[in-house]
Amino acid sequence: MGEIQWPAGYVPGFSDNFCSNEVIVRDLAVSDAWPFLVEAARWPGYYANSSDIAIHGDKGPALELGDRFFFKTFGFPVDAEVVECVPPVKGQPARIAWHGWSGEDEQRLDVHHAWLIEELSGQRLRILTQETQNGAPAKELALARPNPMINGHQDWLEGLVAAARAAAA
Repeated sequence: MGEIQWPAGYVPGFSDNFCSNEVIVRDLAVSDAWPFLVEAARWPGYYANSSDIAIHGDKGPALELGDRFFFKTFGFPVDAEVVECVPPVKGQPARIAWHGWSGEDEQRLDVHHAWLIEELSGQRLRILTQETQNGAPAKELALARPNPMINGHQDWLEGLVAAARAAAA
């Protein structure tokens, strides 16, 4: 199975916080789910923890490599830049990742949020999302119980699958 490609400074175990969520579902294709992930304006329709999305420079609707965008999530206003974007191609995982940042000085939060979507045997689809974070807010989030990142990203995955299924029906 495919894995996330981590940039220097964001490798899990060497960052201040890390979360990993994954689903494997039947009878859904990469092409069904991909638009709901790369078209950021769709996120609030299936993931309540996202809002105020804006892609800079009159880009979109789909995010592409190098695009900069803004959104709110987990109470943070986040500026982000797409640093990896590999659309679906038969036989290889689709990927998107962004570097996001929020705040300044000692309250700055930097994240690398990556997604991998790949078709498996038996008409199964794997969606993996992982995020590493650095900064004082990341250290606080790492100690929180229940873990808001694990729970929030699981909601995102489940919402993504539900939206893709509804559109494919």
